[in-house]
Amino acid sequence: MRQTDVIVIGAGQAGLAMSHQLTARGIDHVVFERGRVGERWRSTTWDSLRLLTPTRLNALPGAPDPGSDPDGFMSVPELIGHLERYARAIGAPVKTGVRVRSVQRLGDRYRIVTTIGEWMARAVVIATGHCDEASVPATAQRLSPDIRQLTPAAYRNPDQLPAGGVLVVGASATGAQLAEEIHRSGRPVTLSVGRHTRLPRRYRGADILVWMERAGVLAEPAVPSPGLARARNQPSLQLIGSPEGRTLDLGVLRVAGVRIVGRLRDMAGREARFCDDLAGTASAAQATLERMLARIDPVADACAAPPEPWPAPLAVFPPSPASLDLAAEGIRTVLWATGFRRSYPWLRVPVLDAAGEIIHDGGVTPAPGLYVLGLRFLRRRNSNFLGGVGADAADLAGLIRIHLAASGPIAA
Repeated sequence: MRQTDVIVIGAGQAGLAMSHQLTARGIDHVVFERGRVGERWRSTTWDSLRLLTPTRLNALPGAPDPGSDPDGFMSVPELIGHLERYARAIGAPVKTGVRVRSVQRLGDRYRIVTTIGEWMARAVVIATGHCDEASVPATAQRLSPDIRQLTPAAYRNPDQLPAGGVLVVGASATGAQLAEEIHRSGRPVTLSVGRHTRLPRRYRGADILVWMERAGVLAEPAVPSPGLARARNQPSLQLIGSPEGRTLDLGVLRVAGVRIVGRLRDMAGREARFCDDLAGTASAAQATLERMLARIDPVADACAAPPEPWPAPLAVFPPSPASLDLAAEGIRTVLWATGFRRSYPWLRVPVLDAAGEIIHDGGVTPAPGLYVLGLRFLRRRNSNFLGGVGADAADLAGLIRIHLAASGPIAA
């Protein structure tokens, strides 16, 4: 059985950032990755995907320059190349193609069983990320088997879809982008809209996320409060990382010809039923947009940025149909852009809540020496962003060093 001070599970941006911070503190560690560096980016993203954050906001700790276009949006191949270069530059001790079978606590140590044998460590960092597995509602099980179902993790491009219409469920970043792409391929698209956060891609001469960073929004701490759980469950920003820096919202999609309907209520056979809540959902998204721009405007004023009117509320949508007969509408595919859940079947430590999520306070679990990194709003609002995970990794690495020092000398 091999030993080390810390085992890091996952070699995406979170695991690599943690490796850098542990190395900087002289802490012996190993990073296990089930596939290749950045495997989830490689195997569960669609062909045209680009990051939502401009390159200038994607810096990893101690990283080489992530790209020559600071205002551009990295494609997935560009990001994978960046992560591979980063892993080499920091000398990350990554063991690829290694699956973790189990993690359990034995006394003051952790026993990690992997496909390459057993390890003992004094601390473990779970860095498998926020977007672990697609979350599909139970109503999907009642859909007729002659309607194809898939999630964004299985979608690559419109060519893989059968002929006919597509119902996209979910209108955050992923749902909006895929609805537009599939519609452009010539397939009729119906978009079922739930909660979402509408924002312009650019505002007052800069990217909206750059303004949010300057206004301190992205670095806001995750202060324990009744609203923290709600903030962690907020849908992703309705943005697209297009080279042209264009805005994508329900108004743009409607003008393009996408049919917009209310939140999916349930399904049975070939029938999909919807809530008549579209006006309220759009109104709530507009209120969120206006609150954000009200925070940004004083910062933009201080930067002497040119004034710009706020985006107007979207024009009134027609009443959402109570139901649709998918077969009669020619809809042969349902794409579930309904978010993600986390799954830890190998974790044999009692730190999961009733929903299967890791219980933690800023990444520190109730089990001494067990930490989690890369989840949404872990310690800051941008905790699961490429450029936000480094600060969280630094905080947790400091706590890990204290934990290791309390339990004996740190390995050289």
